[in-house]
Amino acid sequence: MLALTDVKKRHMKKFKRYKNHLSLVGNNVFSYTTHVATIEGDTLRILGYWSKTTTKHVNYVASELGLKKV
Repeated sequence: MLALTDVKKRHMKKFKRYKNHLSLVGNNVFSYTTHVATIEGDTLRILGYWSKTTTKHVNYVASELGLKKV
């Protein structure tokens, strides 16, 4: 049986920019270790109000993946 960390590594995407602090696990966007947005179809659902850096991360993901932010 695979450990949870192995499963996450298989389904985790890193981006060219912010690769140390921004990741996509399944449909969930993480900034550092915080779940900040979720991909739902062609939209990126933002899960709150965030710091300037996290907002940059969310905007970058939306731009890179061609998603509308809601």
